Amino acid sequence: MSTLPLLETIEVSTSEEPTAAVIWMHGLGADGNDFVPIVRELDLAGCPGIRFVFPHAEAIPVTINNGYVMRAWYDILGMDLVKREDENGLRASQLRIDQLIEREIARGIPAENIVLAGFSQGCAMTLQTGLRYPQKLAGLMCLSGYLPLATSTPTERSNANRHTPIFMAHGRGDNVVLMNRAEASRDLLNELGYDIEWHEYMMPHSVCAEEMDDISVWLKRVLKAA
Repeated sequence: MSTLPLLETIEVSTSEEPTAAVIWMHGLGADGNDFVPIVRELDLAGCPGIRFVFPHAEAIPVTINNGYVMRAWYDILGMDLVKREDENGLRASQLRIDQLIEREIARGIPAENIVLAGFSQGCAMTLQTGLRYPQKLAGLMCLSGYLPLATSTPTERSNANRHTPIFMAHGRGDNVVLMNRAEASRDLLNELGYDIEWHEYMMPHSVCAEEMDDISVWLKRVLKAA
């Protein structure tokens, strides 16, 4: 286990004694506050008590933004996103998210009741971490992002999460993570046998009300199953 300090987080619980957790990673340049308001917009009727955990990524220089220091899970080296990847950064953040999962387990929430979620870079970290995590998770919620380190995924993936439900959503007008990048990620995951629930919306690099409705339905299903 990593000896690094835990990332700072914001927590929102839907009950005093939650039995499930959603660890939700923000996108480039944002922080954990970005998706806190979303909790109020989700219809969680019938769900178990959930602890939503919104971590803050560390602040690092980002190459594509001329080295400007901002919160990021890893460096972005080019517009293509995958021709050159910050493998060290991705793997370092994976260990930090592993720590957050392990903290939830230590607080009494079993791995199979934990959902990893993320937007954009946070989506990439959800897949990077969740597909490799050695214990079964409840689900992976992947919003407006893509699969990083795709060539290493087939050999590094965990048997425990080969049948974990994956929710993937993308905007047809996304000009940050282009639709074809998301589709290529979806297609590879399908080829590897994952259970993908794919949604696309008429939106840019953002979230929309219809997406929130679909997330609510999916969360209810995977947490009830867990």
